[in-house]
Amino acid sequence: MRAAVCREFGTHLSIEEVNLAEPDENQIEVTVRAVAICHSDIFFADGAWGGELPAVYGHEAAGVVSKTGANVHGLSVGDHVCVTLIRSCGTCAACTKSHTSECDQGWDKNLSPLTDSDGKRIVRAMNCGSFAEKVVVDPSQCAVIPADVPFDVASLVSCGVITGVGAVINTANVKPGDKVAVIGAGGVGLNAIQGAMIAGASTIVAIDLLNEKLQAAKEFGATHGINAADADVAGKVRALTDGRGVDYVFVTVGAPAAFQSAPELLVKGGAMVIVGMPPVGTVLNYEPMDMADRSTRYLGSSMGQTNVARDVPWLLELYKQGRLKLDELITRRWSFDQINEAMEDTKKGLARRNVIVMD
Repeated sequence: MRAAVCREFGTHLSIEEVNLAEPDENQIEVTVRAVAICHSDIFFADGAWGGELPAVYGHEAAGVVSKTGANVHGLSVGDHVCVTLIRSCGTCAACTKSHTSECDQGWDKNLSPLTDSDGKRIVRAMNCGSFAEKVVVDPSQCAVIPADVPFDVASLVSCGVITGVGAVINTANVKPGDKVAVIGAGGVGLNAIQGAMIAGASTIVAIDLLNEKLQAAKEFGATHGINAADADVAGKVRALTDGRGVDYVFVTVGAPAAFQSAPELLVKGGAMVIVGMPPVGTVLNYEPMDMADRSTRYLGSSMGQTNVARDVPWLLELYKQGRLKLDELITRRWSFDQINEAMEDTKKGLARRNVIVMD
C-alpha cells in the first residue's frame, strides 16, 4: 500500500510503497477513505515535538473495516468507522471511570505494523499512522459511524471535534448560563465554541488575530469576537461580562503568549482549560498566590477527555439533527498525492480543516 512517510523533519513527506502487517487476533485493519490534517501532525513532521523517524503521521481518519482478528467483537468487516489515536484497555482505573483517553496501560510504542520496501521499521505515529491507504489499530480506537455520514465529515470527529467539544463538555463541564472565552478560532477552537453553545453558555467570546476567523466563529455560535491584537483584551472581555470576566477560558492554540495572558480573562473561581499544545520545552510563569487568592483553576484537556464509544455516536447524532456543524468545517478536499500541498496550506492558518480524500 501507499503511505506518506516522514524521513526528515521539516521536509516534504514521501509517498512510498510500504508493507502493512496483517492484524493480529486482537486488531483490525481499516481501509482509510478520508483523513483530516491536524496541526499536531504538522508539529510532529516539523520536529517541534521530537520523535523517531521514519514515521507515518495522521490520526484523524475514517474508513471501512477490511479485516478483523479472531478475538475482535463488536466490529465487523464492512463497518464504517472513525479511527482515533485514543487507545484504551477498558479495565484500568481510568477506563473503568470512563476516562478512556487517560488509560493507564503502557503501550509498546516500538511495535509497528509498518515496514519499508527494505523491511526496515517505520514508526506508526500516534497509534494510527493514517496518512496511508490502510491502518492496523486496536478496536478501542474506533467507533462505528452511520453509513449515511460521509467519510470526509466523519474523519473530523476523530480529533478536532472531540477535542474542542470534549474540552467544554467533559473537562470543564460548562453549565447553562456560564460565560466562556475561546482563544483561537481555528478547527479546534470552532468546536470548543460549538461545545459551549451545546452546553448552554450565555456568552461565548471568540479571540483571534484574524478578523476572518472571528466572523467564522460567530457562524459557529460565538456571541462576540475580539481581535487578539486589540488593546486591553481583558478589559473588553470584562465589559462583555458585567465587569466580572468569564467562567472558563479555553486556549486552543499553541502560542505561549495565549497561555500567559488567558488567566487575566477569568472571574474569581474561574478556570483556564489548556487544549492547544505548545512546542516541547515551553515554560510559563504564574503566581500561585494569585491562583489561591482568586480560587482560579488551570485544567489540562487531552483529546477532550473523550470516551470514544460514548462521545463519537453522540456527536454524530447531533450532526444528523443539525445541531453540530461538520460540513462547514471542511475548507478543502485534496487527493492523497496532494498531501504536502494540503499541509502547507494548513500552515498558513486560514484553513478550518483540510481533508485528504482517498481514491
